[in-house]
Amino acid sequence: MRNIEVTKPKRLLKEDGSLRQPGFSKSLIQEYDRKDIKASKFRIKEWDYYLVLSPSSNFGAAFTISDIGYIGLQSVSLLDFSKPWEHTESVIKPFTMGKLNMPPTSEKGNITYSDKRLNMEFQVTKGQRRIVCEFKNFYMGKTLECDITLSQPDMDTMVIATPWKEKKTAFYYNQKINCMRATGFVKFDGKEYTFNPETDFGTLDWGRGVWTYDNTWYWGSGNGIVNDKPFGFNIGYGFGDTSAASENMLFYDGKCHKLDDVTFNIPKSSYTDPWTFTSSDGRFEMDFIPIIDRAAKIDVKLIVTDQHQVFGKMSGKAILDDGTALEVKDLLCFAEDVHNKY
Repeated sequence: MRNIEVTKPKRLLKEDGSLRQPGFSKSLIQEYDRKDIKASKFRIKEWDYYLVLSPSSNFGAAFTISDIGYIGLQSVSLLDFSKPWEHTESVIKPFTMGKLNMPPTSEKGNITYSDKRLNMEFQVTKGQRRIVCEFKNFYMGKTLECDITLSQPDMDTMVIATPWKEKKTAFYYNQKINCMRATGFVKFDGKEYTFNPETDFGTLDWGRGVWTYDNTWYWGSGNGIVNDKPFGFNIGYGFGDTSAASENMLFYDGKCHKLDDVTFNIPKSSYTDPWTFTSSDGRFEMDFIPIIDRAAKIDVKLIVTDQHQVFGKMSGKAILDDGTALEVKDLLCFAEDVHNKY
């Protein structure tokens, strides 16, 4: 793994629609512009996905606003790890093809989606992000409401620009922002779930790109407190040509620490049996005890998706760039195995 770091600002795409410089960076230093894409509007995929987990109250919530070309897919998930129980509800709008006006950067611009059932807005201001939603008939005729604020001080993030070998105009530009302290609430079925900023964190998965048709990826992420400081990780592989850089990264006290390859050792017996994670550089060695497998499967000929987003607790060893070893114990997080054709 070479792990090429992009350090100078530039336009993301060349005139022919291919990536100018594959690699990773600590911020959105390369400039994404939808007008530079040399592909059909049907193939352009843009989304913002927030996941907020509360180990203190034993629950989590996830929110997606996306425009993936021929459909817009908006979804909300509520997870109660004490039962355990989860429900995801989605709204599909055909042929959005850019009509949602997704911002070209994560750093500014609000995103709003509204229809008869769902009103959801992602608001971005300096130093914080706010998620507001009302989802009517979320589950069993009952409404879900939320108002969550995530604090985002100046800190490193994980950004990766990934090409595909088989198609030069296909690319994936992705940012993961970890360790955003969470406040606010989710209300559903007469219960109010509240976030505690001392222990609870949110993550943003911001993505823009043009994919090939058939892909499988592995992704994992988590945040918590280790030795009284914010700690997070982002791990993943399988998506595109990652020979220039991986997306594997630790975050500790606002700074990133780059990892080499990480392997998900998923048991063949069941996604809810214990997993392990191993790394080529020995800097991410973890055991993972699943709690919930948030599984979804759709097969409507041209569109096929088979997803397993598994939430659980991770324990083990993470080593920073300077050799400092951090002991991680029962960190609430997730790891997923996803196969998509669309």
